[in-house]
Amino acid sequence: QVQLEESGGGLVQAGGSLRLDCAATGRTFSTYVVGWFRQAPGKEREFVGAISRSGGTMYADSVRGRFTISRDNAKNTVFLQMNSLKPEDTAVYYCAARDSALRSSIPERYDYWGQGTQVTVSS
Repeated sequence: QVQLEESGGGLVQAGGSLRLDCAATGRTFSTYVVGWFRQAPGKEREFVGAISRSGGTMYADSVRGRFTISRDNAKNTVFLQMNSLKPEDTAVYYCAARDSALRSSIPERYDYWGQGTQVTVSS
């Protein structure tokens, strides 16, 4: 069983940066793939990126080059560094975990979810 909690959301101007943290409980968290997703009002949940247990990453085209995912397994935490933020990045951001060696962009393949944190980018 894994429990996830996101933090670090807030209001930022376009062009600014934020870092989101995803803290997990559970001794085996280091073996989990962790994904980041976001959902804007009236839209479906959207894949942002994912990181494997070994640190390999994949990103959505819309954020590649601006967002970076990393993890500190000793601290049971995964980070989402967001730079050059745009108003269209405004959404509730969720981290999710799956007990697999394979990263995935499909929300249904993730077993555990955090409660989400709001990110608002003003123009």
